Amino acid sequence: MIALRPVLVPYTSQTLLTSHGKPTLMMKHSNEMSEKKLVYKNRRVGILVITTMAATFSSSLNNIACGLDLRMVAPDQTIEEAKNGIQNHAKGLLQVKDLIELKAWREAQKELRKSSSLLKQDIYTIIQAKPGNERQNLRKLYFNLFNSVSKLDYAARDEDESKVLQCYDKIVLALNEILSEL
Repeated sequence: MIALRPVLVPYTSQTLLTSHGKPTLMMKHSNEMSEKKLVYKNRRVGILVITTMAATFSSSLNNIACGLDLRMVAPDQTIEEAKNGIQNHAKGLLQVKDLIELKAWREAQKELRKSSSLLKQDIYTIIQAKPGNERQNLRKLYFNLFNSVSKLDYAARDEDESKVLQCYDKIVLALNEILSEL
């Protein structure tokens, strides 16, 4: 004779009879059902927690995001300052040639990144001050110049001297062209 005892299944109001033998098909089905209900309730609670947190913190996140100035133009930089700085930063960009000839790749990359970021900021400030009909051509030149700078950076990382020199020549041409337009 098999001994039976009642078992209370969590999250249900049903009482099951279990035996000390193998579980019956009804018991397996009931256990699966209770596990599914438990997972469903856990998901529901998780969704409620996430939506509550999102509603609570959304207003504070919006205030933080509004406080950031994500423009590329320096807040204190005037057009006159950009025009004055553009010559110095362009010279700094062209002085990378000395480091390239010495095959000081890491130093060339550092100087290239420093001078190009400052030059990029100056040129962008000047482009934004131009009338709308002149901007399209300047933006194209701007793109070509800094695309060549990126390629030179990658070529210096790979220590590919021929590609570095080729990119440097493109930078010189693009820089002369954009400076003549500005």
